[in-house]
Amino acid sequence: MQERETPIESLTWSALEYEDKERSRDWFWALGVIVVTGSIASIIFENYFFAALLILAGVLLAFFAVKKPDVVEYELNSKGLRVKNRLYPYESIKAFWVQADFSPTPLLRPTLFIHTERIFIPVISIPIHIETAEQIHEIFSFQEIAEVEMKEHPSEKIMEALGF
Repeated sequence: MQERETPIESLTWSALEYEDKERSRDWFWALGVIVVTGSIASIIFENYFFAALLILAGVLLAFFAVKKPDVVEYELNSKGLRVKNRLYPYESIKAFWVQADFSPTPLLRPTLFIHTERIFIPVISIPIHIETAEQIHEIFSFQEIAEVEMKEHPSEKIMEALGF
């Protein structure tokens, strides 16, 4: 198959790795209470491995809650989509969807969804800028990649509601 040149030489943008949320002291207290009570209950039922797992999970959640997100560089070029240092060639992308709400009060975050050939987590959501949404759509369409409507997984909405 012959490589086709994209209508745009290269399109780059950057975005935060994830949306940074400010968590109150109450959030950390709630996390601590849940971890401690769950661990105590596990110890009472002599499930020491689960108690250790709960403590480890609580420590990791607290660590990632205070960690600031990194800025990730994205690039669409003639070869494919580059995320940090990883390239997703157009041939490995099965489908895409550009979620963009152009209304004055947008309800949805502008997001690019790509469905790759990866077995683990095949659908990747990438934050985009509303100004670049049409260009991104044009590039993927030009590469003759299927456009299939995709949405955030319900678990992501649940995690967002819980403050993650």
